[in-house]
Amino acid sequence: MTKLKENGLIIVDTTLRDGEQTAGVVFSNQEKIRIARMLDEVGVQQIEAGIPVMGGDELEAIKTICKLGLKASIMGWNRPVIKDIEASVACGCDSVAISISTSDIHIKHKLNTTRGAVLDMMVKATEYAKENFDYISVNAEDASRADMNYLVEFATEARKAGASRVRYCDTIGILEPFTTYERVKTLIERAEVEVEMHTHNDFGMATANALAGVRAGARFVGVTVNGLGERAGNAAMEEVVMALKHIENNDLDFDTKRFVELSEYVSRASGRLLPPWKAIVGSNMFAHESGIHADATLKNPNTYEVFRPEEVGLERQIVIGKHSGTASIKSKFREYGREITDEQAKEILKHVRALAIDTKRSLFDKEIIYIYADLYETDS
Repeated sequence: MTKLKENGLIIVDTTLRDGEQTAGVVFSNQEKIRIARMLDEVGVQQIEAGIPVMGGDELEAIKTICKLGLKASIMGWNRPVIKDIEASVACGCDSVAISISTSDIHIKHKLNTTRGAVLDMMVKATEYAKENFDYISVNAEDASRADMNYLVEFATEARKAGASRVRYCDTIGILEPFTTYERVKTLIERAEVEVEMHTHNDFGMATANALAGVRAGARFVGVTVNGLGERAGNAAMEEVVMALKHIENNDLDFDTKRFVELSEYVSRASGRLLPPWKAIVGSNMFAHESGIHADATLKNPNTYEVFRPEEVGLERQIVIGKHSGTASIKSKFREYGREITDEQAKEILKHVRALAIDTKRSLFDKEIIYIYADLYETDS
């Protein structure tokens, strides 16, 4: 039996499948198992663990994950092929995804077949899967370029064959939120199916499109840690969860304090940099240099912070550099247990700005202390 609840939003993490399909990314089995544990611990409800039919290390990793006793449902990804589904059965997965293209460009140029043949393959695979699994996701690849009438027929036939939901895939990331909302709403109303959003970030709108789909009625959201995924990646798990909580007022009760830990681990395992400017978990998320901003933040963090840094495992940083103000200088010296006057702060700031311009960066704490020492401390 699948472990998914029957109401409320469900986060489906595919870091171990779509995330690993990022060009050049390979997780070791140990890393895949550790990531699965961490995803489960932060609150992910379903983990797409990989592609069982690949066999070898992939098969062994998925088998191990299935035996961990996690709270999360473990899903295997499959083509609409019986041997794929048999491999998912052998792994011990409690749910399966069955994926096939639905756009005419894919049907003609990728599959070299017809719409009718796609329906036949999907239905046969779904009916077979239903004999072995209570929970089935039928993935409509390239749904965002599919004819809507055909997509409704596809989703309807999937439901009749035993699918629990249809994954709406914006495979090449061409949607924007307004179109996403209309198309997903139409699909749900006409096909009477549960929908999962699976959005890619080619135009930088994966998270926005995922949220638009949720507003249209989708109850499942496919994500990856750090937005890993093919080309520009997928909707980032940490962005979706925090946006749902703070923008949509929908708290999924995730242990968000571990998001930075999780993101840093996946970054190292994938060999992909976690940029300082990364939304939610980047080190610059709560770094303030601008004098006006830093001064306001010191008075009341809500002026420039939408949530507390501790909520995701970060800390606030007052950065001293070219754009700093005297309030930041005085605050920095308070960290050292030292009070300085307004005049001292002004004088130190002049030297700080000059050094920041010369070095083209913000200053290290020791450099600020050296400036103070040069100005106000003399050898005895």
